[in-house]
Amino acid sequence: MHLPRQKPIFESRYDAGSQLATKLGEYKKQPVVVLAIPNGGLPVALQVALALGANLDLVISRKLPIPLSPEGGFGAVADDGTIIFNQEVLKKLGLSDQQINYQVSEVRNDIQQRSLLYRGSRPLSVVSDKIAIIIDDGLASGFTMMAAVESVRRRRPKQIVVAVPTASATAVKQVEKLADRVVTVVTAFSPRFYVSDFYRYWNVLSDKEGLKCLREWQMRRLGLNTKPPKD
Repeated sequence: MHLPRQKPIFESRYDAGSQLATKLGEYKKQPVVVLAIPNGGLPVALQVALALGANLDLVISRKLPIPLSPEGGFGAVADDGTIIFNQEVLKKLGLSDQQINYQVSEVRNDIQQRSLLYRGSRPLSVVSDKIAIIIDDGLASGFTMMAAVESVRRRRPKQIVVAVPTASATAVKQVEKLADRVVTVVTAFSPRFYVSDFYRYWNVLSDKEGLKCLREWQMRRLGLNTKPPKD
């Protein structure tokens, strides 16, 4: 589906995940690992992993925030140290090496803490010779996803599929350069794009809610919980 402007399409991230799963049905009987970008990607990925009967794990990738304007970003860092810079934004900002290195260091520290919280001592899922489906709740610039793709590529998967409920056309074009395939429910061509505009109920997902998604997947995989997840 291609939309010329933003409008609510999904009730919640769980609903978005259910809709996205219908676009990925061809992978149901294939060797798949679903990798969520926390926190927002976890409810979406939970629904996809359950629908495909696939393992669910994480790839942690975080935006490099612009100093004094943290809503914007000039690139992203992934949990293995992969860095992707938005050279166009960097050129406009004129940041010094010291400013860039400081932001990279701060984000790396955040990733390390988040990795300990979500993963602890648990090793990374094996993705070699498997199809890695990387999921977030949406793509605005695409750089956070690009860092995640580059990180996962180093682990030698058979194929990398990026799957998101919604994305800007610009982000899709960027991510397609690195991923083997990009799947969306909605691709928007509007000049101003906000992921939240496509969700009727939107919140900044807490770590507690993210961990709840992982527990939900573990319980349902063991047949201990048959209730559908809710926001």
